[in-house]
Amino acid sequence: MKHVVAIVIATLSSITAVAINSDTSFKKYEQIIPGSEVKFIMVPVAGGSFLIGSATADANKENDEAPQHEIKISPFWMGEKEVTFEEYLTFFADESVSRNSKVDAVTRPSIPYVDPAAAVGGDDQTYPAINVKQFGALMYCRWLYKKTGIFFRLPSEAEWEYAAKAGSATAYPFGNDASELGEYAWYKDNSSDSLHHGKLKKPNAWGLYDMLGNAQEWVLDQYQEDYYTSLEKAVDPVRVPEVKHPLVVRGGSFKSDAAELRSANRIPSDLEWSKSDPQMPKSKWWSTDAPFVGFRIVRPVKQPTPAEAEQFFKTYTGR
Repeated sequence: MKHVVAIVIATLSSITAVAINSDTSFKKYEQIIPGSEVKFIMVPVAGGSFLIGSATADANKENDEAPQHEIKISPFWMGEKEVTFEEYLTFFADESVSRNSKVDAVTRPSIPYVDPAAAVGGDDQTYPAINVKQFGALMYCRWLYKKTGIFFRLPSEAEWEYAAKAGSATAYPFGNDASELGEYAWYKDNSSDSLHHGKLKKPNAWGLYDMLGNAQEWVLDQYQEDYYTSLEKAVDPVRVPEVKHPLVVRGGSFKSDAAELRSANRIPSDLEWSKSDPQMPKSKWWSTDAPFVGFRIVRPVKQPTPAEAEQFFKTYTGR
């Protein structure tokens, strides 16, 4: 059952208010994590307008995907693929940051109750990072900001859908025919119930891989069933979380059926994803029962000031 929560709508520009251009060369580039040999590719996503939500003609449309509204999105870079264990565990292993959750500093992830990489064999760190909670994904972004001086974050739900649709107006970025889905995504019908390496399927029209299927991806927003009713003429909207649950993941996973992989499909987080965690309170970092949930990151073209970046992370993580 999908949940309903009270409306608190903001825009990303209001959270990071007086922004500055950080880079005038808006093109695909490779980012190296300082102090390591780990690197990842960021793909430019030009700003523009699009119809958020599902068309009336979509037979699989759900109530929380309506009504459609034309909204505007500012330009950003997005990870070419989902963040890998290699990238996330570089953060986990960084001895320069603390595991003391009470200090006012970047903290490393807690020791996981179960091996989060067990679902993919444990040793191969090039798979998408899974079992990570939204908090862990955001703290990774904060750590990456401290390491690089570049502000990275999760995409908003609107940014994610804009990037996933890649200029399309159909159920999937390649059209409405789900029979073509296997060329672009790992899902229930072709995954053998297993996570796969990134970039093994075709990218969408904007060069983004695995936006659909493989691992579901955290976004910034609180889940709210009637959220789209508030988005008329919106610019860079985001539903700032007021409570810890439910949040939003997008894209479906290797366990999902074809309808769940539609670009407009919205998925609320589930407390069952941490059911096996015996800790009290349960870990903020790891979802022990979610080997199908990961994340990818974005870099806004308009970078916030240091004070605004710190306020952003405080708003979303309390740190």
